[in-house]
Amino acid sequence: MTKHFRYLWYVLRHKWYVFIECCKMGIPWRGVVHDLSKFSPTEWFPYVETFYGDKPSPRDSTGAYDPSKVGGSFDLAWLHHQHCNPHHWQWWVLRGDQDAQKILPMPDQYRKEMLCDWRGAGRAQGKPDTKAWYLTNKDKMVLHPDTRSWIEQQLDL
Repeated sequence: MTKHFRYLWYVLRHKWYVFIECCKMGIPWRGVVHDLSKFSPTEWFPYVETFYGDKPSPRDSTGAYDPSKVGGSFDLAWLHHQHCNPHHWQWWVLRGDQDAQKILPMPDQYRKEMLCDWRGAGRAQGKPDTKAWYLTNKDKMVLHPDTRSWIEQQLDL
């Protein structure tokens, strides 16, 4: 039961920091509804076991997820999370047959929420340097040029 409380404390702390950032960006409602899918059983139980159970964390030293380090129910939970939350860049990658993909630009409210999510997650995990995190992880992200340009402008790059 302790692991459920620890995860709940993390999620609430994360949501609080994201809400604060969303208010600064003028999108407070996105802060309120941010990551509500984490409370669904589909995500809750696999996340608790992955992050607070006996399994190794799928996060690398920067806090980025490495799905190759886990499997099973976490994979489905993470896929569910990405598909329910358009503030994740993965939501905007249209996969076609035979490795074809199309990258869609993120609407303003979602790219703002994505940046707020990065900032909120950094604060909740004790790693508040969003610019450094982005510079380490940007090559792993598939972003539309307009979205990438906006993000980098916001981070003063």
